[in-house]
Amino acid sequence: MAAPNLLLSMGRLFEMPAALGRVIRPYSTSQAFADVLRLPKEQLTKLVFPLQELERQLLPESRPNFNLKTFDPSLEDIARAESCFTATARNRIEYLSSAERLDHAPDLLRPEVCFIGRSNVGKSSLIKALFSLAPEVEVRVSKKPGHTKKMNFFRVGKYFTLVDMPGYGYRAPEDFVDMVETYLKERKNLMRTFLLVDSVVGIQKADSIAIEMCEEFALPYVMVLTKIDKSSKGHLLKQVLQIQKFVDTKTQGCFPQLFPVRSRTNRIYTIKFTSFTK
Repeated sequence: MAAPNLLLSMGRLFEMPAALGRVIRPYSTSQAFADVLRLPKEQLTKLVFPLQELERQLLPESRPNFNLKTFDPSLEDIARAESCFTATARNRIEYLSSAERLDHAPDLLRPEVCFIGRSNVGKSSLIKALFSLAPEVEVRVSKKPGHTKKMNFFRVGKYFTLVDMPGYGYRAPEDFVDMVETYLKERKNLMRTFLLVDSVVGIQKADSIAIEMCEEFALPYVMVLTKIDKSSKGHLLKQVLQIQKFVDTKTQGCFPQLFPVRSRTNRIYTIKFTSFTK
């Protein structure tokens, strides 16, 4: 999938305030969306475009090598994403079922996206934030690693099904490999995988195994960097550069842009992210 340079078209958010009402009027947007667009330019950039904020820390001679690419949703895209994740009578968002094996998983026709990552990487927290406009959907978040033991399936309206996968690594289910590998390999309606990586420690051995599975099965996947607020800007920039280089040189199916999220993810911070899940 082609993606423009990170620095392109950021200005559209600030050059088109009068057009905002026309763009999003057909969609039911939350107050959070309106609030974030009223933020000062510098604060909005830091909140919604943290990679661009990081680029400012580089020396000018280093910037040509900072090969970040970006998914740059329009205001209409963001508003549409908000409506997808907003529970209404006509847009049902709900927990469907859980399964320990693929043959126990619900037989669904809608496209699926799955979230996978090491135990305690922040996966459940991110999914809970995505469902914050559907408060009746319960996503359990635990401080103890390995809380998720099954594949959990959630309906996101008529659009797609979101699958919360068990964490790998510490306290992973004993049958984790069979469960997850079979799902990734054989689930016909799996359209995209979101692979979460802890930005504090970078890509670990267990992450490499998950990446290898996505590559082996030719799955389109996205690397999500969690906990970006847990380390200094210098350390985070080092990790981003290393992981971006890995994506550029060692992967075939990974989307070229990294998606950073904070440890305390909230609805405002996920508006750009949600527009990509479609």
